[in-house]
Amino acid sequence: MIPFLEAHGLTNVGTVHYALPTSALYEAVVRRGEGVIGHLGPLIVRTGHHTGRSPKDKFIVREPTSEEHIWWGDVNVPMSLENYKGLRQRMLAYLQGKELFVQDVYAGADRDYRTCIRIISQYAWHSIFARNLFILPSDEELNGFNPEWVVIHGPGFHATPEVDGTNSEAFIVVNFGEKTIMIGGTNYGGEIKKSIFTILNYVLPSARVLSMHCSANIGPEGDSALFFGLSGTGKTTLSADPSRSLIGDDEHGWGVDGIFNFEGGCYAKVIRLNKRSEPEIYATTRRFGTLLENVMVDSKTRRLDLDDDTLTENTRAAYPITHMPSAKLDGLGPHPKNVLMLTCDAFGIMPPISKLTPEQAVYHFLCGYTAKVAGTERGMGKEPQAVFSTCFGAPFMARHPSVYAQLLHDKIHQHGSTCWLVNTGWQGGPYGVGHRISIEHTRAIVAACLNGSLEKVDYKPHPILGLQVPKECPGVPNEVLDAGDAWDNPEECRGRTEDLMERFRKAFAPFAEGVSEGVRRAAF
Repeated sequence: MIPFLEAHGLTNVGTVHYALPTSALYEAVVRRGEGVIGHLGPLIVRTGHHTGRSPKDKFIVREPTSEEHIWWGDVNVPMSLENYKGLRQRMLAYLQGKELFVQDVYAGADRDYRTCIRIISQYAWHSIFARNLFILPSDEELNGFNPEWVVIHGPGFHATPEVDGTNSEAFIVVNFGEKTIMIGGTNYGGEIKKSIFTILNYVLPSARVLSMHCSANIGPEGDSALFFGLSGTGKTTLSADPSRSLIGDDEHGWGVDGIFNFEGGCYAKVIRLNKRSEPEIYATTRRFGTLLENVMVDSKTRRLDLDDDTLTENTRAAYPITHMPSAKLDGLGPHPKNVLMLTCDAFGIMPPISKLTPEQAVYHFLCGYTAKVAGTERGMGKEPQAVFSTCFGAPFMARHPSVYAQLLHDKIHQHGSTCWLVNTGWQGGPYGVGHRISIEHTRAIVAACLNGSLEKVDYKPHPILGLQVPKECPGVPNEVLDAGDAWDNPEECRGRTEDLMERFRKAFAPFAEGVSEGVRRAAF
């Protein structure tokens, strides 16, 4: 069945390919010169100029049904209805005569909250991306599929900033009134994924569902865990634990009955991926069906070089969750027993592990302290930059952060989740001076959080930050647990700590009036 594209404003288009399976899409990608097949079967594509998200090119249409609910500002930049209509008309005209690829997918494993989405793409490989990253309907479900939202993706069409009111030729525009997403001027697959995350962040809180930028897994005893954090902090790596089942690697909801994955696949950074430390993710890069963005490959042997950052540090693998042997395929889990907030501290200040009160958890959720790793966004330099991204995902939060913070506070208290702050960043000094905490030590710390070992040890307060730091942790040398002990100059450490605390205060200040007294007392 070919969908009725005229309903989405698309007329006089060329051949339309509907719900093609991955094998047929491979053939289309090769036929159209969009990519090459690598050794053992992955599909390798290049995204061109845009090798990461373009946050300054994202807009939300200012329209009556959503205007009063949007968190307007630097994150959610308004586009006028007039500019939207003009841009849409020109984009639809551009797509006339074009060969198009259509995938109907679900976002949300919980049937009570799932959203039906139609993704219309100019290139075949983006159709593979959609199939890998979202939940595929059955053949029976496709026959009666009625999309609530439509994504129109035309990377070959470029905006005219002086006409369209955009900042560049690229654009990601969300219209909550028309339930339409338009993406143009960029090939980067992550724009599809994150724009859909944005709409779920708007829709779900009205149903008392907390939408979260986090990974999740579940242990053999049925205990689930959440891992909050931005790209590069370890969400994907740490949740891909062979001893536990992966629920999802990036985006989840926390509803009435528990947690659920928004997606049907994973989108992992693979630069310098290590087979020994991350065997399951590494294996996906050698499989048919995996889509690799900007990974270097030998033109003769078609073998990958995951260490080559010639194109970008932000090399990516998009693969269905079925590629992970430990995956929980229904994407569902009970209310989380543990909530871990991951930070990549570029200053070498934060302890590797701290136990948080619920109020401290809300505070760190609102601050969202981490480091943006080079290459995850355009314009980044070679070094990581310490930043604050509220809710560990500010670019995708359509509503005011207080909405998500209150939902998190209520759910932690209601279900008795234990909260932790895990630093996967530096010790002994800032980036360039100290060293990054080993993945082996971080894995041991996380294991101790999840298996209850850290419930049996003594804690001491951090002398400046007020965090509760365990005195011991199985598998981790005691000297690793105290970040300050690794510094050669204690006075410099103290000065940098106070400087970081001041940064926290500035980051938290916009939200202080909208939280409880307990959360304000938890602030640095």
